Amino acid sequence: MKAILLAEKKQPIQLVDAPTPTAGPGQMLIKLKAAALNHRDVFVQQGLYPGIKLPAILGSDGAGVVDEVGEGVDAGWRGQAVIINPGLHWGPNPRFYGPNFRILGMPDNGTFAEYVVVDEAYVHPKPNHLSFEQAAALPLAGLTAWRALMTRAGLQTAGNSEKVLVTGIGGGAALFALQFAVGAGAEVWVTSGSEEKLARAATLGATGGVNYREPDWDKTLMTRTGGERKGYFDVIIDSAGGPGFAKLIDAAAAGGRIAFFGGTTGNITDIMPPKVFFKQLSIFGTTMGTESEFVDMLSFVNDKKIVPIVDEVFPLTHVPEAMKKMDTGQQFGKIVINIAD
Repeated sequence: MKAILLAEKKQPIQLVDAPTPTAGPGQMLIKLKAAALNHRDVFVQQGLYPGIKLPAILGSDGAGVVDEVGEGVDAGWRGQAVIINPGLHWGPNPRFYGPNFRILGMPDNGTFAEYVVVDEAYVHPKPNHLSFEQAAALPLAGLTAWRALMTRAGLQTAGNSEKVLVTGIGGGAALFALQFAVGAGAEVWVTSGSEEKLARAATLGATGGVNYREPDWDKTLMTRTGGERKGYFDVIIDSAGGPGFAKLIDAAAAGGRIAFFGGTTGNITDIMPPKVFFKQLSIFGTTMGTESEFVDMLSFVNDKKIVPIVDEVFPLTHVPEAMKKMDTGQQFGKIVINIAD
């Protein structure tokens, strides 16, 4: 089979002919139709990800058709369109993953290939309203956003009158946080360094947004959302960290919840503790999610007919170009790899 292999850190990825894997007991062999990139893939290549073990076929996200099943797996799965949960072996504690947790695509061979073998527990029916490319865009970023928004920050999903802020709109997880919050009935605002991305977020249901490159963007945001008291946010989802995080403390409502899963702008600095404890704020770090959270996310996507935003589709032979685009951070939505052709 054709596959994208990373042999060594900080070296180019290679399109290689690799042995087609076989399904062992409790496993499925999936003929992949589409895969999707995550920053994780770029970080692994750059040697910036913890616990790198190479060589490995990269790629965490994937959707395809079950080709074969191993011993103990219902033969009825053959020919079924499926989506893969890339978070493997979370463990029994829902609050934190266990020592055996790992993400598909390193050290386990991943989805930048024509075939992949996955344990039955991590294979789910593909949502019928999604194409293979759209379904492949969902798993890792969608699960990360779901846990941040729904589990950690505890967004209301019934009779929702909460106000949500999603920073850095344009990346996959941030867009899923926007779509999930809108689907739950929340009033959602966003930030971006691009006016074009702010405009596109509005088409997805964002009430409004501000450009974080502007001076005093936080004050502008508070004014646009209703001024003092009305302008505060019940839930804030962030992937940047850095010095700007202090402004999120100011923007949070009393009793507000802030969940973050990235640090693209560096270490969090300049936070005044009284602003946190007098406002009774809750600040959560988060990443990925449990098997049950993946199931809950899929149910929500099916119920609300949420469609992941795909920025661009590349063929398997053009993964190096796709990785370069991912590294620039200019995309709006997920970068997808078409494997079917």
